Amino acid sequence: MRLLVTGGAGFIGANFVHGAVPDHAVTVLDGLTYAGSRESLASVEDDIRLVQGDVTDAELVSRLVSEADAVVHFAAETHVDNALADPEPFLHTNVVGTFTVLEAVRAHRVRLHHVSTDEVYGDLELDSGQRFTESTPYNPSSPYSATKAAADMLVRAWVRSYGVAATMSNCSNNYGPYQHVEKFIPRQITNILTGRRPKLYGAGANVRDWIHVDDHNSALWRILADGQLGRTYLIGADGERDNLSVLKTILALMDRGPDDFDHVTDRAGHDLRYAIDPTPLYTELGWSPKHTDFEEGLRATIDWYRDNQSWWRPLKDSVEAGYERRGQ
Repeated sequence: MRLLVTGGAGFIGANFVHGAVPDHAVTVLDGLTYAGSRESLASVEDDIRLVQGDVTDAELVSRLVSEADAVVHFAAETHVDNALADPEPFLHTNVVGTFTVLEAVRAHRVRLHHVSTDEVYGDLELDSGQRFTESTPYNPSSPYSATKAAADMLVRAWVRSYGVAATMSNCSNNYGPYQHVEKFIPRQITNILTGRRPKLYGAGANVRDWIHVDDHNSALWRILADGQLGRTYLIGADGERDNLSVLKTILALMDRGPDDFDHVTDRAGHDLRYAIDPTPLYTELGWSPKHTDFEEGLRATIDWYRDNQSWWRPLKDSVEAGYERRGQ
């Protein structure tokens, strides 16, 4: 299959590309902003075509889509803290970029899979047994999640109005190799590796539903192969844990004391709890996660960051300087 992967030099996209070669002919379109890097694709650079460009460049996107059998659309600005500080790039990439991709796949009648987030649903009460489903009403609470919600709605409208052959997925929090050090898990790991103290927003009671990036991508392959066009699938691995528990697990795995961290100012509008109900993926598409031991997955992730310091160390100081300016 000839695949166009937008955002394929970012965290989840790069891991997807690693799993796609050499079985498929992959073209990556990526702006190579701070969150995407050639280094993330270094081990497969001879097997892919990497095009540096803006996902809102209609002429470029149309040309690349015309050469593809399917498009997997990862390209997005994703960091909530950055969206709170400056939402404009999120509107540009997440909304206008998705519109540009949709117009190209409509013109060239190319299959699309749009990758989204569970954050579009807002949050759940900490003591609730509820989980997000594909029919949960959207209730985004940050500029980031609002732009992703807008992108999702565009995909649904283009499916219904123009018959675009698309599927969509909303996934819970990912972790694993190549994740930018601004994100929660790699930030804590790299803080320890650089002699800094880990940082925890507020009391750390906020709950996230964690999934290993390889499990996320294996679900995407199942949806690409057998997903029902026009359908939304929720991807999760029953990985609910509060942030404090995740941090304490990292501390234990890295031989640090359980209280060897600092509490910092909580994020504005910090969502309380995410939880995904992935039942249709299990029952309809026969998918299930392989990385079900969260502690083992964290241990492997810690090992990756320890063994690949040349990938993340050039980014670390500037990221921490930005957090320090915000008191975080």
